Amino acid sequence: MAFLVLLVGLLTAALMLVLWMQKKLVYWKNLGVPYAEPDFLYGNLKGVSEFHHEGLLTQKFYKEYKGKGPFVGVYFFLKPVAIPTDIELVKNILIKDFNFFHDRGLFYNERDDPLSASLFNLPGFEWKQMRNKLSPTMASGKLKMMLPAMLEIATKFERKIDEICGGGVELDIKNLMARFTLDIIGTCAFGLETNSLDDDTNDFFRIGISVFNNPKYGAKFMFLLHGFRKYGRILRLKTFRDEVIKFYTDIVRKIVDYRLTNRIERNDFMQLLIKLHTSDGEDNLSFNDLLAQAFSFHAAGFETSSTTLQFCFYELACNPEIQDKTRNHINEVLEKHNGELSYEAFLDMKYLDQVINETLRKHPPVGALLRETSKDYKIPDTQFTIEKDTTVFIPIYAIHHDPEFYPNPSKFNPDNFIEESIRSRPSVAFLPFGEGPRICIGARFGMMQVKIGLIAGLRKFRYTLSPRTKQPLKLLTKFFITHAEGGIWLNVDPLS
Repeated sequence: MAFLVLLVGLLTAALMLVLWMQKKLVYWKNLGVPYAEPDFLYGNLKGVSEFHHEGLLTQKFYKEYKGKGPFVGVYFFLKPVAIPTDIELVKNILIKDFNFFHDRGLFYNERDDPLSASLFNLPGFEWKQMRNKLSPTMASGKLKMMLPAMLEIATKFERKIDEICGGGVELDIKNLMARFTLDIIGTCAFGLETNSLDDDTNDFFRIGISVFNNPKYGAKFMFLLHGFRKYGRILRLKTFRDEVIKFYTDIVRKIVDYRLTNRIERNDFMQLLIKLHTSDGEDNLSFNDLLAQAFSFHAAGFETSSTTLQFCFYELACNPEIQDKTRNHINEVLEKHNGELSYEAFLDMKYLDQVINETLRKHPPVGALLRETSKDYKIPDTQFTIEKDTTVFIPIYAIHHDPEFYPNPSKFNPDNFIEESIRSRPSVAFLPFGEGPRICIGARFGMMQVKIGLIAGLRKFRYTLSPRTKQPLKLLTKFFITHAEGGIWLNVDPLS
């Protein structure tokens, strides 16, 4: 009898759970919103296993539901998610009505994982305070101070490519670009000579690259964690592996203590953070704040820039006439500036900007932007409301490949970024760094880093596609950053 009572109780609990879950999955239907039919439990995340790329997954919904309403309702597991399909709604979310959408709704756990409490993840008032403190560190004058150190690494980068040419081997462009950008970030963020270009077995490179190549959790679990942040913190879950947390905590602590003890100052991002750390008053940063921002600048800065560089060299290898035009443009601008790679010369390289922007358009490092409503948002001139605490997934990849904004979007065409073309489309049709108040604080640094890599890599060398590169490229997402399955392999030859 007791067993029967227990069995009935368990079956009743299971039935109630199923009914509760089914109720969750009719949220959009009950609101009368255009929605994609969800699968039980996974919602609309089943495609993550098929696509392995969030940009391609959201592009599927964007294409199917564009014109049927301002957004389409989907589910990440049981959590309702709105994907805007109307460009004016995207503009409202990011800029015009930002006060409704100032949070990303991302999981972080400062107590157990201080690396996760970066500017990128912080909500509301905490984000605004941190942004105000950090904004001066990314001013053009500060970037200009970092240029000499970056150029030294560019010289080593050029020598490494020449060495590869001499060896007659195929070039793993992803690995080389990661080593280059990690050395720049190591110098500019930490004031360290990481020497990854010469030795990719050092701990700084090995652990840095593992943040994205070997994340603690897969994509599905991260979506689940973002949706249930409160429970993640109760369970004391961490975004990063213990090895990563310990390594960066130790290295930042040693750098800070060494500089303060020996009164050493350098022209790098770490020095700017240390000044905030030792300041009195409102601008003061705790050590954990300093640690989180240094790590974020390092991890996001090197990976997004190396991703952009690898896809840029890939496209130039596939389009030799554009490669030649880019190289000639670089040489013409340098000649105009007496051969000196100055900050002013960088600003003059307009066609190089077009090439980089077209790479970011076709291959955005991050396929989508996350936002979360802080209060109910009535969409202007419609009957629809996005309710408080709803996740909004802005489909960057889909917008960048929409023929309404970019004719023949699969073609690599730097003319998409001549002044006339830019003026002809909405500003939010190009979102590699986001837009509005939460636009990437390191965007200018990232562009500068990518420019240096292209200049150093193109001046003396020509690139062609290796048969080892799988065509067409299959895109993957690792820790929300775009990768090509099997990597990108190029042949590199010295110019005669």
